[in-house]
Amino acid sequence: MAAPDAHSPEHSEPSEPSNPAKPSDPSKPPAPSNPAKPPAPEQDAPIRPRVGHIQFLNCVPLYWGLARTGNLLDLDLTKDTPEKLSDQLVDGSLDIGPITCVEYLRNADDLLILPDIAVGSDGPVMSCHIVSKVPLADLDGRRVALGSTSRTSVRLARLLLEEREGVRPDYFSCPPELGQMLAEADAAVLIGDPALRAHLGQAAELGLTVHDLGAMWKEWTGLPFVFAVWAVRREFAERRPELTAAVHRAFLESRDLSLVEAAKVAEQAARWETFGADVLEKYFSEALDFSLGERQLAGIAEFARRVAHDSGFAPDVAVRLLEPVALPVSAAPAV
Repeated sequence: MAAPDAHSPEHSEPSEPSNPAKPSDPSKPPAPSNPAKPPAPEQDAPIRPRVGHIQFLNCVPLYWGLARTGNLLDLDLTKDTPEKLSDQLVDGSLDIGPITCVEYLRNADDLLILPDIAVGSDGPVMSCHIVSKVPLADLDGRRVALGSTSRTSVRLARLLLEEREGVRPDYFSCPPELGQMLAEADAAVLIGDPALRAHLGQAAELGLTVHDLGAMWKEWTGLPFVFAVWAVRREFAERRPELTAAVHRAFLESRDLSLVEAAKVAEQAARWETFGADVLEKYFSEALDFSLGERQLAGIAEFARRVAHDSGFAPDVAVRLLEPVALPVSAAPAV
């Protein structure tokens, strides 16, 4: 017998499936009869370097130019106090960033300093002080409040009081608010914006004397003082040398542009601060030293020699700089 034609009545009704499926949910769209393969996973997106940003005015010129040069969006910035940023760089939460001089020296084996960039002074700094009710020579045995935002300034103040002035005060740590500090002490170590306010008149209004730490160090040693350096974690520099070099170059370009346009930087910053543009321009251009050359490195070595005995590092601790990496303009990574 001949096989039935494909269009014959015998093929007009489909046969019952041996294992019928449950009725589909009419609220859901029908599944495709031939589902496509899942898309291949995308390549990992590039990760920005994690970089610290000191929230004080003394670092504005190092960051202001990043927007102008187009590098700002290439950095994952974390803003905080010098003390907290130092801890984050040490524990690996940051890749590159500012670190107080004391904390760098304690962790020099794990970090490399970025050359030619720092925060320091070669004389009066305007924003790191001992503010006192009495002459410094009278502070022996008296209470001195130490601001809690920078270990280097605190250690420098103690060094100057004990070795230069010959006094042994009774120290205690306190948040950096001048009124609160001097409610319990005869002198206070103050840094950053609160210290700048004290320098510009707050201390005089309260009958207090301001002793500039940068000026005291320079008079004592003849050297500049470096409060903070910019460093990179050694393992990050070894793993990403070109990216590290690009971040370094971005900060140098920002610093240089900001100093050329210091009046503009000061004018813009003054819109949001209690300080006038003329004061800020002097502060950025004259008081602060953003370089790190032979004299600044000699200042770091002298400081290390004088405080090493109780600071957690050797007096001859090796200070290692990041080795230069050539970055041709056409091949430089975007940072």
